[in-house]
Amino acid sequence: MPEGAFGSATGLRDALRTGEVSAREAVASFLGQIESQNRLLGAYLTVTAEHAHDAAAAADSLHARLSRSGRLDELPALHGMPTAFKDLTDVAGVPTTHGSAALDARPAPADSPIAALLRGAGAISLGKTQVPEFGLTAYSENRIAPPSRNPYGPALSSGGSSGGSAAAVAAALAPFAPGSDGGGSIRIPAAACGIIGLKPGRGLIPEGQSTGDAARLVVAGPLARSAKDAALMMDVLLSGEARGENPHSGRHAGTFVDAVVREPRRLRVAVSLASPWDARYEVRADPEAREALRRGAEMLAAAGHLVVEQDVRFDNRYPDAFTAAWTAGVGAARIRPEREPLLTPLTRSFRRRAQQRSHAKLEEALAFLRQFERDVVAQLSRWDVLLSPALAQTARPVGWFSGPEWRWTADEDYRRQCEFAPWSSWVNVCGLPAVVATTYWTEAGLPMGVQAVGHLGSEAVLLQLARLLHLAEPPSGPAGSPRQ
Repeated sequence: MPEGAFGSATGLRDALRTGEVSAREAVASFLGQIESQNRLLGAYLTVTAEHAHDAAAAADSLHARLSRSGRLDELPALHGMPTAFKDLTDVAGVPTTHGSAALDARPAPADSPIAALLRGAGAISLGKTQVPEFGLTAYSENRIAPPSRNPYGPALSSGGSSGGSAAAVAAALAPFAPGSDGGGSIRIPAAACGIIGLKPGRGLIPEGQSTGDAARLVVAGPLARSAKDAALMMDVLLSGEARGENPHSGRHAGTFVDAVVREPRRLRVAVSLASPWDARYEVRADPEAREALRRGAEMLAAAGHLVVEQDVRFDNRYPDAFTAAWTAGVGAARIRPEREPLLTPLTRSFRRRAQQRSHAKLEEALAFLRQFERDVVAQLSRWDVLLSPALAQTARPVGWFSGPEWRWTADEDYRRQCEFAPWSSWVNVCGLPAVVATTYWTEAGLPMGVQAVGHLGSEAVLLQLARLLHLAEPPSGPAGSPRQ
């Protein structure tokens, strides 16, 4: 997709700091893009234009004051930068719907930690983006607003659960955006929309953790059109103080923006199609997924990395244990009984099963997942990076997972999701960082890519690989270098 009037997020950041572009101009431009395109894409659930204009005016006033005194170096890191938040994230004064018709969406009394962090860094929220109900699915469709659609094919889904944010970034309706990922929710929509999505390792960004997440699956991370733009957001999500305190986060010198432009050391890369869902479902990588993986492996080998096919063994008890942990939160959600019929069939079914599951059974599942983590991490110790397809199939049509008018059963819906994205959830269970990047564009102009999984503390290396691998535009796309 086109980069928009201001080019990259990093370029816009620089133009805002020098005063070449005002915050008012940046906000007005993106709001204009949203006005013209969102009706088709459904990326935004709520547009907060008035708040954005007010914040932009305040940012420009700050810039003027600091410029007069020669202190522009005191501007916050993301001075005047527009962004957007998925509608699972509280932004003060804006309703949080959680994508559910069963909840009364009231204005949030305060910012969530991620929103407060980015606001404090000078970012300006343009609004809230489309999500599936409670963030449960790999597609961003719900009963309260039109679905989020793919900028490369509006009949297709943008993925989920950060699907609205991914569509907004891909279509230049936001320069970049934070997402959250508990089972692939950053990586799946990033891959479907042809952008970079980085899931940091567990504990690196505490702000991404959520209540009701007993397995500690959820983390926050960036969605961006280039690896350098993702690095820019990472430098804000992870403050210097946090980087020094976290034992897994200090393995590169300087900032992520500094690190991403350097070449990684020679890496040992294992290539695998194995999935922990193999024993339960018919997991099959379509030809487009295999081609994306082949091209990614070839690019890494050509860059001097050791690339070897390698099997990974996954315990066949994983599907039941992960599903129990994944759905535990929705079972505990506070929903009035008379509103439960407004839930989607999948949410309603998973909620009922979670409520019927004993505490002992949930604890048994969590204990298994902790052992699963130890087993898999031990297997990966011989390798620096594990490479797999990002998705098994190209972006699916809107309605394909749930069926027309939500007619598929919850089990059919869930099966389709697991077969579509069979390589993402285990990474959350193991707490490892992973990035997706586009390595192949199909004849129909759809992106397909790879997922690179690293060890704790390897986020900078993964962004370096993403910069090497990512093909930001199809061969017939807009003029300019396709590799960021």
